[in-house]
Parts: sequence; structure tokens; C-alpha cells
Amino acid sequence: MLSHEQIWSAIDKLAERYALTPSGLAKRAGLDPTSFNKSKRLSQDGRLRWPSTESIAKVLGATGASMEQFLGILRPVVERGGGNADHASSSIPLLGFAQAGAGGFFDDGGFPAGQGWDMVEFPAAPGQRGGVYALEVQGESMLPLYRDGDVLIVEPGAQIRRNDRVVVKTREGEVMAKVLLRQSAKSIELLSLNPEHPNRSFDLADVEWIARIIWASQ
Repeated sequence: MLSHEQIWSAIDKLAERYALTPSGLAKRAGLDPTSFNKSKRLSQDGRLRWPSTESIAKVLGATGASMEQFLGILRPVVERGGGNADHASSSIPLLGFAQAGAGGFFDDGGFPAGQGWDMVEFPAAPGQRGGVYALEVQGESMLPLYRDGDVLIVEPGAQIRRNDRVVVKTREGEVMAKVLLRQSAKSIELLSLNPEHPNRSFDLADVEWIARIIWASQ
């Protein structure tokens, strides 16, 4: 059974993954900015206050996260808290960003292909689509959001919307993690995670594939 602490911890983790405070997450979901504040998690008489299913649904809709992804966040919280929830994991392909630009590691759709991949364990949410893989951050080009050694879970084929974090591979072999600012029928605009690096724009004809980052180990 999930505890009050575990549910709220999962919401905090979701906010962190979208570079938001709990207040910022609530505001983005169209809720009162104080809805997720720690002071609102207990009533004045000490009774526990739980987030409503409607609030969680609004948060998922605002961030673009799926229920499966939320459950993937929740499972490690349950395990650390001693919960008894069932946990399934699976091995997914792992590759370093420095190697990702080389040929032979992806098919035309951005799915893992070829040899040279390592494997890493990742919590498998019920109904999770196949093709999920991991990219390991190397160096400091993605600071302050992602550090050297962080692992990004990428899902080719997932729906991508404005402000999603994505991995893009150009036809010249450059692979980068950015934030999608705008996509039209002919071009895309990308925001750099590191303010010291310039934003980028590409004609879609110059992009081999684009895939959404659905999780990060931080």
C-alpha cells in the first residue's frame, strides 16, 4: 500500500525532472500555486492531506508525462520506503553520448540497432512500449540540468510537444539533448540546456530523428 509520504515524494521527483519547484509544477498544471507546498500536506489539526487523482491527472497532462512514467518514478520511492508494491525491471540498451553520433547504432527511426550497446536495468512500467534505450551523459555540456554520468531514458516514437526535452540526431551525425521550442512542417528550434551553449535551429530535412527524453537518473 502506498503511503502519504511516498505519493508526495513522487510528485516532488516529477517536479525536479521538469526543472520545476512543487509550486511551479502546480502552476503549470493550472492549480493553485500553493497546492503542492509542504505546508498543504497536513491540515491544521494534523490530518494527512492527499493529492487528488484530478490533480495528478492535470500534472501529467501539463508535463506530458504518462501514468506509466509516473509509476516509474513512484516505484523507487516505494522500494526505499519499504513498500510492498510489485516491481518489474528490464534490461535496456545503454550508449554514451560520445558514441551516439557514430554510424551503426540507430536505425532510420532512431531505435537502437547494431552492435556495441551495453545494457542497464530500468523499471518497466505496465504497458511500456518497446524500443526504450538509455544514453549516458559525458562531459559538462548539459550542465546545470544533467551532469556527467547521468543516464537519460529515451523513447523513440513517443509524442513530442513544445517544451519537451528531446534527443536529436542530425544527418551529419551530431547528437544532442535539447528542449523543443518550436516545430513546424519545415523546421525545428531547440533550446540548449546549458546557457553557455547556443540554441539551435534545423531544417527538418537535416534531422535524421528526434526522440523524447522520458526519465533521467539524477
